[in-house]
Amino acid sequence: MTYSPMGMVFRVFTPFAFGYFLSYLFRVVNAVIAPDLVADLGLGPDILGLLTASYFLTFAAFQIPLGVLLDRFGPRQVEAALLVFASAGAALFAMAEDATALIGARALIGFGVSACLMASFKAFTVFYETSKLPLVNGFIMAAGGMGALAGTAPTELVVQEIGWRGGFWALAGLTLVSSLLVYLLVPHSKRPEHKITIKEQLVGVREVFTSRFFWRIAPVTMMSQASFISIQSLWSGPWHRDIAHLERTDVANSLFWIAAAMVAGFLGLGALSERLGRYGIKTIYVAGCGMFIFLLTQIAIIMEWAADWPVIWLAFGCFGTTGILQYAVLSQHFPVALAGRVNTAINLLVFVNIFILQSLSGQVIGLWPVGADGSYAAEAYRAAFGMFLGLQVVAYVWFVWPRRKVI
Repeated sequence: MTYSPMGMVFRVFTPFAFGYFLSYLFRVVNAVIAPDLVADLGLGPDILGLLTASYFLTFAAFQIPLGVLLDRFGPRQVEAALLVFASAGAALFAMAEDATALIGARALIGFGVSACLMASFKAFTVFYETSKLPLVNGFIMAAGGMGALAGTAPTELVVQEIGWRGGFWALAGLTLVSSLLVYLLVPHSKRPEHKITIKEQLVGVREVFTSRFFWRIAPVTMMSQASFISIQSLWSGPWHRDIAHLERTDVANSLFWIAAAMVAGFLGLGALSERLGRYGIKTIYVAGCGMFIFLLTQIAIIMEWAADWPVIWLAFGCFGTTGILQYAVLSQHFPVALAGRVNTAINLLVFVNIFILQSLSGQVIGLWPVGADGSYAAEAYRAAFGMFLGLQVVAYVWFVWPRRKVI
């Protein structure tokens, strides 16, 4: 069945966009509620880092089976089912009384929202023309960016009114509604590959992981995105408190504008890539330039120039999104039948690295004494952020290093 542009927005884009909105809200909310978790449960930076990272571990662990499920059963059924688990995880988080329960609940949330972006990408490869993928992928990422916006100043207002536990009860309800919307609104997609056996599906996974083109793109994408999300979803809040010396409300407002810049990045860079593609400029080149600028913003943050020039953090939010363009690069390179497995393969690497780097960064920051007021040392931030930067530089050199054409 063919749908009008508005029909596509209502039946395909909106249900997945709402799911990814909630997924990103879950991802970044700890940057705002971290002081409450520390005050209520006495969490140190190492446990706080592990708690926040647990979302990414289960998220990553399910990516390969998720890719097989998406290509076999379609995005509608898979995402609708998984969001039920995310709703349960949010309810458990609201009831948690210790760090172990919080970590388990957040891990369940990560599992439950693990399909939100990949199911969207898979659906888009089915319903949209290939040339439109960078643009529509940018729009779905912007929906996630709106979730990041909601996870800043609006979340702070909710926490002030009903507490962080009440906020998570509300998220549990919204996530259940999202599951129903995906199941009821998204049309069935034509999937002739459904008759392929699991063994043949896994052969497709092997094809992705043995591709030289994939391994040119993967390292820089996973390091760029892992660093961006690790900082944005947790350490950006404490940094503004400890280095920029902002009050809690001002911290939330700053995070709001960083998230707004992220939304602008998703929309602007996706649209720019599509437009430049009409003139023969490939998406991979746009991504490479954007990720280089992202490296420069991190240098400025490490040097603490961003404390006096907040626009640097806005640039961080905007150009930190550039790595997502590489998903479109990979989708355009591989057959549509492999779309689910391609995107989940790169997502697996990204989120494994987020778990590792975010956990490790908490350990690094914990090497310095915590202040009497709960603040972290400036040297601690420089060490942790410097670790992120160094890994990205190595991956970027691999990405741009001249080589023979890869296939």
